[in-house]
Amino acid sequence: MLTCASLMVTGPAVADALRRARRLPGLGVGLHLALYDAPACHPEPSRIAPDGRTLGMDATGTGAAIMLSGKVRAAARREIEAQFEAYRRTGLPLGHLDGHWHCHQHPAVLAMAIAAGKPLGLKAVRIPYEPYGFSRRVGGGGAQPGRLAHVLGHYPLALEMRRQARRAGLRCNDAFFGKNDAGAVSEALLARMVARLPAGVTEAGLHPATGHWPAPHNLPGDWRPEHELAALTGPALRAAIAANGVELCRWADLA
Repeated sequence: MLTCASLMVTGPAVADALRRARRLPGLGVGLHLALYDAPACHPEPSRIAPDGRTLGMDATGTGAAIMLSGKVRAAARREIEAQFEAYRRTGLPLGHLDGHWHCHQHPAVLAMAIAAGKPLGLKAVRIPYEPYGFSRRVGGGGAQPGRLAHVLGHYPLALEMRRQARRAGLRCNDAFFGKNDAGAVSEALLARMVARLPAGVTEAGLHPATGHWPAPHNLPGDWRPEHELAALTGPALRAAIAANGVELCRWADLA
């Protein structure tokens, strides 16, 4: 059921992730670019935060600094290139690009990522945008103002992402699901999503796990990753996909 996964090359479990990916040649793998609240990959000082994390934890402040400071922008470029190079050394095909905390939505970050990834075979990029009507019909209820705020804040970013992807010849998804309901995606919610999919390609972003863990980069405490794992392995989702004529695919299949 799970067709693609994303690899954070600076993560502490990268060796285990690579072993799993190599055992599953049908799994599409891409780069999970990490610029906010993540370990640095580049060996030189390439961050603006003193805590040893890449470019700082504040996404808004870091994003503004990348736009306004040539020094920070150069640091971001070094880190982006280092993460793509680390991915290249894994030997895995570069199926797609997405971002930790969706950092690749930043127009300058995306432009630098495309420049670094295209020579390595990058062919697709995630656009983490949930259309309001689709998100409202499918979502878990409540938080409707949050869905509207997502549209108002991210629609201009999505337009710019599509423009850059189109100019670079990259494929991208038409819709995304799982951003507004992150950590609360159940089997019933996924089945409802499948029954109401818009035309085109929709990516469902999930964080399946057996539970939380006492380590850095743990999921937020109110998330229920075990429910998402159960949704992927249970019968309801597979039945809904078959009943609605939905085709599972990988990013590489689009390209």
